Amino acid sequence: MKNRVKGILADGMYNSKKNFKYLSRNHIKPSIKTRSNSKVESTNCQARNMSVIKQANLNRWKRSVSYGHMWIAETAFSSIKRMFDEYIAARKFPNMVKEIFLKATLYNMFNRMT
Repeated sequence: MKNRVKGILADGMYNSKKNFKYLSRNHIKPSIKTRSNSKVESTNCQARNMSVIKQANLNRWKRSVSYGHMWIAETAFSSIKRMFDEYIAARKFPNMVKEIFLKATLYNMFNRMT
């Protein structure tokens, strides 16, 4: 069973026309912070223009997409990297996925113990 991504929450680093177009093509709702001086342009895809419009009131947009909650995921990733190092020893992609899954599982087990 494939896991379908319905939406993403990302910081301004991912604010590019290419990313918005990719997300739009794949029917993924973007919640990407745009620059404060961004403008609605005909060369932008509709999803990016809508993001620019919605972020005119930045505080309301942040609350509507739970933008302030990104720190939860960032804290977990930071903790996993501190605990197990940020490098992966596996060379093949399927083994990389297994290694990351194992690290995340162990991290969760350690967290439940405390």
